Amino acid sequence: MAVNYEYYRCFYYVAKYKNLTRAAAAMMSSQPNVTRVMHNLEHELGCRLIIRSNRGVSLTEEGERLYRHVAAAFAHLQMGEELVSRGGGPQTGSVYIGASEAALHGLLLDVLRRFHQMYPAVRLKIRNDTALRVLQALRGGQIDFAVVTLPPSPLERHLKRTDLKPFRDLLAGGPSFAELAERPLALEELARHPLISLARDSATFAFYSGFYTEHGLDFDPDVEVATTDLLLPMIENGLGLGFVPEDFARGALEDGCIVRILLKETIPTRHICLIEDTQGSLSLAARTLRQMLQAARAESDTQKFAENAGKG
Repeated sequence: MAVNYEYYRCFYYVAKYKNLTRAAAAMMSSQPNVTRVMHNLEHELGCRLIIRSNRGVSLTEEGERLYRHVAAAFAHLQMGEELVSRGGGPQTGSVYIGASEAALHGLLLDVLRRFHQMYPAVRLKIRNDTALRVLQALRGGQIDFAVVTLPPSPLERHLKRTDLKPFRDLLAGGPSFAELAERPLALEELARHPLISLARDSATFAFYSGFYTEHGLDFDPDVEVATTDLLLPMIENGLGLGFVPEDFARGALEDGCIVRILLKETIPTRHICLIEDTQGSLSLAARTLRQMLQAARAESDTQKFAENAGKG
């Protein structure tokens, strides 16, 4: 579908400012012209993108989905302009990143690989720790940004959260627990079996503590380990059951080293997210990496939309 670029430009500013007058001012245009362009874009796409009210403009579900892609595209264009004006890209410098293990395995390593291939002279300073300690480093100005998994809890006003990629955990056991895979279990039934978890100072422990509390139960694992790399071997060797990210466990499942155990309760979706300090400033190299992470988010949204369409 060949939609005029100016239509998307207009939509970008309308969605960004949630106000037609401010969007018109940013484009050095008029409000009637902005309104006309928005009508044309909605007609071209065959759906409603915005809702006007006395309080301004709000986005429909389709509008929110489109804005994520348009915003990422405009960010790339702006970055491209800056790269050209500065000679093509960040040739030197360092980027300081804090990352939890699940975020590294689930998204960040692939983005870092591509970034390093494009800008080999930029030094990547990576701090791998629990999400809580990584956030402490961000607050202390020791890193440029954090890529972690966090429960949907409030952050300080100056910290900005952007969800990059959704993922789910599965409950797994070693082959000796194969009989438990024959039927879905209630969460309270797990108390009869040993449970393995990441340590108490991890975001994963906090997540499952909340999950258990919502169902009137206490999360009290028998074994606590420091990393997911240690969690999976303990499960494989029959020392207990554990919650593991699906992507991380896929190989062990296919090889028959672990079995999936179904729960009657639905494990909530988790997210790998980007946390930034809006009071700080980023180098060109750090901003370039941030844009690549945001582009990975758009790719994740597209893949999820395609999967859902296929199921329909």
